[in-house]
Amino acid sequence: MSHRPFAGRVALVTGSSRGIGRAIALRLARDGADVVVNYRKRDDAARCTAAEIEARGARALLAQANMAEPAEIEGLFATIRQEFGRLDFLICNAAAGMQGTMLEATLKAWELAMNVNARSYLLCAQAAFPLLTAHDGGGRIIAVTARIATERAFPYYGTVAASKAAINTLTAYLAVELAPHNISVNAISPGLVDTEALAYFRRGGELLEKARCMTPSGRATNVDDIAGVAAFLCSDAARQVNGQVLEVDGGYTRLFL
Repeated sequence: MSHRPFAGRVALVTGSSRGIGRAIALRLARDGADVVVNYRKRDDAARCTAAEIEARGARALLAQANMAEPAEIEGLFATIRQEFGRLDFLICNAAAGMQGTMLEATLKAWELAMNVNARSYLLCAQAAFPLLTAHDGGGRIIAVTARIATERAFPYYGTVAASKAAINTLTAYLAVELAPHNISVNAISPGLVDTEALAYFRRGGELLEKARCMTPSGRATNVDDIAGVAAFLCSDAARQVNGQVLEVDGGYTRLFL
C-alpha cells in the first residue's frame, strides 16, 4: 500500500456524490481517510462514490442530508458521532442556487443560496467543533467558494455570489476563533471548472470555453486540481495556512478581461 498520511482520520465531504465533492472524497480516501459521503437525492451517484472510496481501501459511510434543513444537518452529525466518534476534516462543498439577474431574483432564490451555501457552512462548523476537538490532533475545515464571482459580476449568478461572499467572510471569522483549538479554516476558490453544475448556467459552456482558451497555465482547471489542494490543506504541511481563500484557476482571474 502506498503512503497513506490520513490513515485513521475521518472526513465529511458535503455534496460528494458528484463533481468537486466527489473528487475531494476520492482523494482523501486514496490518502487513507474514511469518508462520510453526504448527498441530497442522487442515491445512485453517492453509492458509486462510496464504492470507489472502498476500492481505495477506506471506509465509506453514506449519509443523506439536505443542507437547507438544519434538522437534517443535526442528524448528519449525530450519525457521525455514533459511527466514528470523531471528525478530522470537514469539507463544505454542497451548493445550490437559481440563476437570473438581480432584478429577477426571488425570495426563494435568495434563501436557497444563502441557506444551502452559507448557513450550512456555519451550522456544519458549529456541529463539527466537538468532534474536531474530541482528540489531540485538532482538525481542518475547508469551504468551496467562488471568488471569481464575488469581486466582479458573473452572469446570472448574483444570489449565489452573495452567498459565496458570506462564505469568504465566515472563513475569516471561523479561522480566528477556532485556531486556538488547533483547527484551521480555509476556502478554495476554483474559478471555472468543467462540472455538471456549470453546465446548468445559461452561459456556462461559453464561459468554460473562454477559460480553456485564455487560462495562462494553458488549460482549464479540473476537479482533481481542486482535490489536490484540499488534500494539501488537510495535511500537516498546511497547519499554518489559516483564514485564506485560495484561488485555484491557473491564473485565469488575474487576467484583465
